[in-house]
Amino acid sequence: MVNMNNLNYGIIGNCKSAALVSRSGSIDWCCLPDFDSSSVFAKILDVNKGGSFSIEPVGKYTTQQYYLEKTNILITEFSRGENAFQIYDFMPRYKTDGGAYHCPPDIIRYIRYLRGNPKVRFHFQPRPAYAQYDARLEVSENYIKGMTTKGPYESVYLYSDMDYDKIANSKPISIQKDCFLSVSYNQKLFKPDMDWVRLEYQRTKVYWLGWAAKTQVFTKYQKEVERSSLVLKLLTYQKTGAILAAVTTSLPETIGEVRNWDYRYCWLRDASMTISILTKLGHYSVAERFLQFLLDIIPFKDEKIQIMYPINHRRRLTEKELPWLDGYEGSKPVRVGNAAVTQKQNDIYGVVLDAIYESLTTFHESLNNKEDIWTVVRTLVRHVKNNWKKLDSGIWEFRTEQKHFTFSKILCWVAMDRAVRIANFFGKDKYVNDYASWREQIKADILKKGRDPQTNALTQFYGCKAMDASNLLAQQYGFLSSKDPIYVDTVLQTYSDLLKDGLMFRYTNADDFGRPKSSFTVCTFWMIKSLYLIGKEELATEMFEQVLEYSNHLGLFSEDIDFSSKRLLGNFPQGYSHIALIDTALTLSKSPNWFKESDDFAP
Repeated sequence: MVNMNNLNYGIIGNCKSAALVSRSGSIDWCCLPDFDSSSVFAKILDVNKGGSFSIEPVGKYTTQQYYLEKTNILITEFSRGENAFQIYDFMPRYKTDGGAYHCPPDIIRYIRYLRGNPKVRFHFQPRPAYAQYDARLEVSENYIKGMTTKGPYESVYLYSDMDYDKIANSKPISIQKDCFLSVSYNQKLFKPDMDWVRLEYQRTKVYWLGWAAKTQVFTKYQKEVERSSLVLKLLTYQKTGAILAAVTTSLPETIGEVRNWDYRYCWLRDASMTISILTKLGHYSVAERFLQFLLDIIPFKDEKIQIMYPINHRRRLTEKELPWLDGYEGSKPVRVGNAAVTQKQNDIYGVVLDAIYESLTTFHESLNNKEDIWTVVRTLVRHVKNNWKKLDSGIWEFRTEQKHFTFSKILCWVAMDRAVRIANFFGKDKYVNDYASWREQIKADILKKGRDPQTNALTQFYGCKAMDASNLLAQQYGFLSSKDPIYVDTVLQTYSDLLKDGLMFRYTNADDFGRPKSSFTVCTFWMIKSLYLIGKEELATEMFEQVLEYSNHLGLFSEDIDFSSKRLLGNFPQGYSHIALIDTALTLSKSPNWFKESDDFAP
């Protein structure tokens, strides 16, 4: 039975923007023209005034929802005895004859007639500009235009081959043949018709089938890995190569509380992990574009680097609240922007250098910007040398406390380790020796100060006994082997302290907002992989298959899961969660060239 309070949404998108479609076929979230633009539909954040585009069959219909296999085209099927129809929701994406990608800010709702004489009402209720003010509909001969009435001017157009007055006034319409509705941020220079819709559909379908076919997968969890990889692709931004953490803002980690953040930006850590996974799956072009994004945003000889960036260079990340929106199930505040952009997180240098090293080893023959890369590497290393001993806010972005977080130090070690490898790659022997000495100094410091002598486990920060799930990644980054007693003890102690009802906390000690109350999905997958690698294969497999049951009806995961109800919480769908799902699935499947490589990473 589906939990109707769950995030029972499908995602459609085209690497420019995305929309969330409910199980009943209502578009409850979409920002146009880009992922990080203001919302046009935001019912997910305010049921009464957020705006949506819903479909209401006349009479009681049953629905089922699923993806067209190996695509990001979402099908919602409505049936009632002899009457039935389907909605094919998608955002067009394909490569044109000239080689450019066609990904307009459009949503196409292709209605396929199945049988009978179904009647439906359409509720087209756009609320542009985050629904701050009322909007009005203007019906013309060629379209319905929804626009703001005051405040920032925004508008959106609806095209259809059905009666515009009936659509605008939510009057019943009989479905007796295939028909369509198309939402566009732009006014069209032509008149959309059914032939155009079918062509957009077929070209988009072929694009996604072709993309999915490139996914190199050898796993007994084939469908889960394929769906997760398709989700990760949707989180990539065509224009710049940036990768989003999620397509939503302010979906709460805990209902009714204030841990509500805007995730429509590119965290270098999340994005680098996405690239690592997609590269291993055979999707090299995504990695090449992200490498260029890194080179575009990182100052070559300036030490300042942010933990996150807007996906589009024109945007700012200033955090502000939208008090006129009630929030998801009353969870306020609704925020846009993200103040974490100003934080100091020393792990970011290791993340970026790891991504650069992977790119070099994967694309070394085709790269033509190697001197730029070497300059950036030396800049990042210089920053690590100057800052690795300093306090920072850590991977979990503590807002008021800075500590000597153990994971941050481990990633500083990673930075020096990858710098050694990159210097070797470029034949810079003098740098190799220097970077190697720093690497050993950092490791010695971590093992002396970041480990509890009683349990032998790595702790959250220097001098404490609290555990932190991020330290499970010590093996993945090559800092410790899975056979190292310190790593084994870290896994077991973390399991003991942070596991609850089969799910993982990130940490349990209080932060700026009190003690965490929900599990962090990525941490559960990290734990499952770690248990598997230290030899607890049966336990890991059992846990993994249980957690897969907590996805929504389409196999999608958000950021968090409630311990007791197992409902999905937090921003959705969450790239971090799907990255870890893929990594764990392929580890448990003992896929070739996957599960043993990290053990052999450390020099």
